[in-house]
Amino acid sequence: MPFYFLRLTASRPTFPQDMTNAERAIMHQHAAYLKSFMDMGVVKVYGPVFNPAGAFGMAVLEVETEDQVKQIIAGDPASTINKYDYYPMVAVLPDK
Repeated sequence: MPFYFLRLTASRPTFPQDMTNAERAIMHQHAAYLKSFMDMGVVKVYGPVFNPAGAFGMAVLEVETEDQVKQIIAGDPASTINKYDYYPMVAVLPDK
């Protein structure tokens, strides 16, 4: 199955430090939303990346189709206040 790298870019560079209470609530919903896909085996890893040039969120998904990626992004509460980009990728995984 194909893998995709998702990048969630905040609406402003200071977002992690100065989220409003409403934004914080959305980001908690976002984390729970992605966790549900992790529990199903779709999301392999996710979390914030603390780049000095500006923090962003990332996730790696294993899905059947690109349309599934689009559906997951569309359903994510964070997509209402931040911007997603995604890219196909080759994932190197440990042998089972």
